[in-house]
Amino acid sequence: MKQPSDVYFRSDQSLLLWKPRGVLNEKVVNQIIAFVRGEEARSDANKLRFIDTSELTAVELNFRYVFYVALHRRMSRKGRPSIKTACYIEDPAFEHYFKLHALLTNHSSLQVRLFKEPEAAAKWLGVPLAELQAP
Repeated sequence: MKQPSDVYFRSDQSLLLWKPRGVLNEKVVNQIIAFVRGEEARSDANKLRFIDTSELTAVELNFRYVFYVALHRRMSRKGRPSIKTACYIEDPAFEHYFKLHALLTNHSSLQVRLFKEPEAAAKWLGVPLAELQAP
């Protein structure tokens, strides 16, 4: 699958950055899941993930869909190496969607944490802050 325009790689850091813009809806999430699934089928090289929600204007998802996505991701990673995902959330209105995802993937190979400051996310991921900036 073609790399989405809002996805960036930092291969030297084994880091995949996703910076969705505008409205986050099922179509956008389905595209990123399909892309990530293809990348994970090819390699386990990207062990770190950073989701920067600072350019989202709205989230149009329901809890049933978020629940399904989280369980799908949890099952698709079963028995595979761990992945650390840091979610940078500026707008508190979007936080509960990502919090639900983190809760449902807890105790799996997906380690998901939410951050209000990119500096804290960079520290948890073990990468320089500059690496979390999209080109």
